[in-house]
Amino acid sequence: MRLARARPQGLVHSETVITRSESLTRRLRSLIELVLTVAVAVGLALLIQAFVVKPYRIPSGSMLPTLALGQRILVYRMDTHPGIGDVVVFHPPHGADLGSGQCANSGQGFSADGGALAGPCDQALASESQQTFVKRVVGLPGDVLRIVDGHVIRNGKQEPDAYITACGGAPECTFSRSIRVPAGDYYMMGDNRGDSDDSRYWGPVPQRYIIGVAFFTYWPLDRIGVL
Repeated sequence: MRLARARPQGLVHSETVITRSESLTRRLRSLIELVLTVAVAVGLALLIQAFVVKPYRIPSGSMLPTLALGQRILVYRMDTHPGIGDVVVFHPPHGADLGSGQCANSGQGFSADGGALAGPCDQALASESQQTFVKRVVGLPGDVLRIVDGHVIRNGKQEPDAYITACGGAPECTFSRSIRVPAGDYYMMGDNRGDSDDSRYWGPVPQRYIIGVAFFTYWPLDRIGVL
């Protein structure tokens, strides 16, 4: 009768140590993969927000009825050459920082007491404001504009403006003279034509001040949709 040979105790212990070591290694590898995945995801999100799409909150009622106070929008930052009717986010000229707005052309825009002068502002102060505005493009470089009762007449044709709030006879509603938008600039106005701090006060916006075109609204939920 052959007796079974006993397995050396040291070998059992060694196998147990190897098994535990491999388990710890796998757990550590999984943790590292998770950390790297989260880091890459966060990095991509930051890059997308910085260079591609960025959310903004509407700070005023100047774009009513299209955009309400507190509404959230997404802006495509790769598009800085908007077209007529686009809703854009931008930095205004420095004139927007000065009281009720200041035009580089003293004969246009508004007087110190708030009265409308002959024409809306067609020449902005040279420097850029750090404020962020959202308005609608109503004039492209070289366009001839006239504003009558809040409606924009562009190159002899009135804009299709079913989206605006009626001006209501405010001083900024009507100007007796036309202006020409300078080369490289865009003319911006809020949809709430009687209550909007826009290009009429501080002039056209240079293309380099434009952050991007708004393309979608995601909050509140009952206003979700494309712009």
